[in-house]
Amino acid sequence: MLELPADTLEEVRRLSAAGDADAKRGQLSEAVAKYWAAWDLLPEPRTEWEAATWLLAAIGDANFRSGDFAVGRDNLSKAMRCPSGSGNAFLHARLGQCQFELGAHDSAAEELMRAYMAAGSEIFAEEHPKYLRFLGSRAKGVQSPKKAWEFWK
Repeated sequence: MLELPADTLEEVRRLSAAGDADAKRGQLSEAVAKYWAAWDLLPEPRTEWEAATWLLAAIGDANFRSGDFAVGRDNLSKAMRCPSGSGNAFLHARLGQCQFELGAHDSAAEELMRAYMAAGSEIFAEEHPKYLRFLGSRAKGVQSPKKAWEFWK
């Protein structure tokens, strides 16, 4: 596996952490700008670096959260081609959600099922229930995540 030079990795991490802080405050466009600044520090070919995966995941997540589903789909699809991208439950879930919102229901079902198979229903625990309901309409045996209040029933 390729390793970034220490000073580059440190700056990529600093920018990424600043982007994460912006995203947590709901300042998604500021977060995306910081993630892209970190992306620009990656040597070519950028998609060969492990950092590319988590930067594109963060960018795609911010795109999704801001309602820019087509751009989110594109960035998350690119993240899938980066190291450890394929099989990443979060990437599959978020890509499936973008596909769902774009009306590409067959692609959405495939990606959401990949997420479900990799991480179970818990990957959907903090998401709008429509995604898991949709997946349940396409596949048998899809179960809802366990929630604390369900234990009291």
